[in-house]
Amino acid sequence: MLRGDTVFYVSAPDIRRAIEYDLEQEKAFDYTGLDINQIVSHITQFVSGLWQIHPFGEGYTRTTAVFIIQYLRSMGFYVENDLFANHSWYFRNALVRANYQNIQKGIKRDSVYLERFFHNLLLGENNELRNRFMIVDAHENIVTTPTSTPTSSDNPLLIDNKNIIRLIKTIANNRLSVKEMMVAVGLKNRENFMEYSLNPAIKEGFVSMLYPDKPRHPHQKYKLTIKGLAMYNSNNMV
Repeated sequence: MLRGDTVFYVSAPDIRRAIEYDLEQEKAFDYTGLDINQIVSHITQFVSGLWQIHPFGEGYTRTTAVFIIQYLRSMGFYVENDLFANHSWYFRNALVRANYQNIQKGIKRDSVYLERFFHNLLLGENNELRNRFMIVDAHENIVTTPTSTPTSSDNPLLIDNKNIIRLIKTIANNRLSVKEMMVAVGLKNRENFMEYSLNPAIKEGFVSMLYPDKPRHPHQKYKLTIKGLAMYNSNNMV
């Protein structure tokens, strides 16, 4: 892939400090106001940096994949291992290209390949994932746009449930209780609101509890997940 060259990883004595720094930076990162493309770009950079630190020892690319699957699920995205399993070599090589540079040869870090992977994973796009595209100095035949248009069946940000759309618009960047949401949407029947609006929004990954480990917390409120924020900031809110 690199024609005999290699990626430089974080040195062993610095691994702990580097991973702690990256995780703290990610924890403090504000996704508010970002559209899905910006979110994908940020996730790409986070995963790329995490992998370059080399924190997981042997099999760390596989462990990175497991970590990011769990992390994306916590954001509200429903992702499985299929894409990682079917394109494991591409995923690894895309991480390599996102971290490799050779100034003397004029080669810079290039995360476009990794972004294509995550666009397929999160948006149901069908970008062609070919290892040969990533060989240094072999840039012919690179596919720069999706080969098919995502549909509502495979794009998690295309929904036609008006109740969920209304709830996403209502919550926006706020944290609201069930009562506050019901007042805002003009509903009085709590059971119907839960069944047709809030529970479906939670199930689809757009809304989460402020205290997920304590569902009956006396100050329980609800907020949009990262996926919900992406939906709120997208052009899909019809």
